[in-house]
Amino acid sequence: MYNLPNLLTISRIAVIPLIFLSVYCNCCYFNYAAGVLFIAASVTDYFDGKLARERGEVSAFGRLLDPIADKLLVATALVVILAKPGMIHPISYIPVFVILCRELLVSGLREFLREVNVGLPVTRLAKWKTGFQMTALSMLFFRGWFIWGALGEILLWVAGILTFITGYQYFQTSIDYIKKENEAAPHKTPAPKAHQPAPAKKPLKKHPKKPAPKAKK
Repeated sequence: MYNLPNLLTISRIAVIPLIFLSVYCNCCYFNYAAGVLFIAASVTDYFDGKLARERGEVSAFGRLLDPIADKLLVATALVVILAKPGMIHPISYIPVFVILCRELLVSGLREFLREVNVGLPVTRLAKWKTGFQMTALSMLFFRGWFIWGALGEILLWVAGILTFITGYQYFQTSIDYIKKENEAAPHKTPAPKAHQPAPAKKPLKKHPKKPAPKAKK
């Protein structure tokens, strides 16, 4: 479990609290330090999977932890950018909202499809989305350093558009699977109720006949 690819994944989670602490520091140098940590963590996201495949060290622990680490890292960076004033223009909250909603949506879809043994493979467009997203967030941490912040905000919008498209594609894949399952399922008609014999009638009790009254003489 503690091989090099998994250690890289664990290190990606370990730096998340340090990135988040930059919220409480107004000095720009803390933002730059958080940006360096974010870039380093993003690079490990590429190398841990590559090393695991090349060294034959793909494990269940790595497959479980890798997507969790990615989502925690991105969510933390978005929270920092939203919490610190002046990091992005308020109109750019829209792609941030789209990215957060998409992550929750895809997580729910993967969990549902995993229960029915259906995979949700990562598309090429989703890989482009991840590249733009990580680059945009990295640049936003360096706002104030030349034009990195402005470029990062533009790339954030590009990432938001790609995020919306890929999220819709994954959602459509799930809907198509549900429709296919509904069409394949046989239409079940309710089984007729078994004929039950009528309950036997209880015999009527015969009341004894009263003797006729005697005629009076």
